[in-house]
Amino acid sequence: MKILVIEDDPTTADYIVNGLRQEGHIVDQVANGREALGQSMNAGYDALVIDRMLPGLDGLSLVKALRAAKVTTPAIFLTTVGGVDDRIEGLQSGGDDYLVKPFVFGELLARIQALARRPATIIQESVLSADNLSMDPGRRKVTRAGREIDLLPREFALLEHLLRRKGRVQTRTMLLEALWDISFDPQTNVVETHISRLRAKIDKPFEKELIETVRGAGYRIND
Repeated sequence: MKILVIEDDPTTADYIVNGLRQEGHIVDQVANGREALGQSMNAGYDALVIDRMLPGLDGLSLVKALRAAKVTTPAIFLTTVGGVDDRIEGLQSGGDDYLVKPFVFGELLARIQALARRPATIIQESVLSADNLSMDPGRRKVTRAGREIDLLPREFALLEHLLRRKGRVQTRTMLLEALWDISFDPQTNVVETHISRLRAKIDKPFEKELIETVRGAGYRIND
């Protein structure tokens, strides 16, 4: 899944972002509510993790603004504000779930996964596709020509990243930063290794190859 973490405490943000990435998800993070509003509307996220106490625009106002704009991306509040009335207010504002800090990462992950299992009508871009390849991020299901393909979490995240940017070249550096949280490492071949594994599963058994190597630039998926 592609998840936006909206949290202004650096320690908490790093803990959540690193944990979600280790589970194979694509994760962005912002610390300002007003910046998060624009990003949430335009970047096609599958889930939002939102602190209530944010600079620029508080979490409640952020979710209310998203719902008013018909953005239905599932949102879970993660906050120290934990009274019964506070939880009710958060859910009534348009939040889908509410978790109080301090929290256990496993519970946060389980709640995000539960949101992803809700009917596809509430999840933006619930199905991604290229040619006869189809991906349902919420259900973590990939098929090509009607055949289901079993992917490891990192392979799934790599394919999802490419599909969401279909037709656009993704450089090695872009992939390292998005999927492995590595800014630059000339020694690692992790991208090439995972591209090769992904090709073996979604391209080699079929007549047409979807993952294209753009010489000197990077990789992309085309229809």
